[in-house]
Amino acid sequence: MREKTTEETLDVELIAKAMRMIRTDRRMKPSEVAKVMGLPVRSYEHLESGKGRISYERVCRFAEATNSDADALWSVLQIGSPEFALLCADNKGMSIVISFMRELHEKLGEDMIFLEPGAMIGGMSRLINEWVAHVRQRDTYAEKWLELQKGKSRKSAALPAGVRKGRLAET
Repeated sequence: MREKTTEETLDVELIAKAMRMIRTDRRMKPSEVAKVMGLPVRSYEHLESGKGRISYERVCRFAEATNSDADALWSVLQIGSPEFALLCADNKGMSIVISFMRELHEKLGEDMIFLEPGAMIGGMSRLINEWVAHVRQRDTYAEKWLELQKGKSRKSAALPAGVRKGRLAET
């Protein structure tokens, strides 16, 4: 059996770290994930420690076990951030991007070669700016709404004499 190169070791460690982060975020035990993946617990622990064999098939089984995004996990290698996989775990962001690229391929077929890089970069830049604006606007909306609610809540009003927060005054 050949030794792993430094690059291969780093790749495995990145994915393993992302898997650990997702499992922890999901509040799952290694034994729970191992069972759903059909692995012995020790094999799963070996995998999550970065010493096991990472394959796309195993990444997909892990994503299914944790209801996360397999494409985001695999993309950790390109993006270089295990946090990326955690951030996409719920919204399935990378799987959505891959699905739309698949749809583009289905619609254009061989004509994809005529899609110029500048058009792709421009389109993706506009899309990213729209998504950023959507998230920022959403944050602003929530902040404004919460600010308007201050003073309307009965709990935020001054408590009557003899009443302590959380329970009635003792008699």
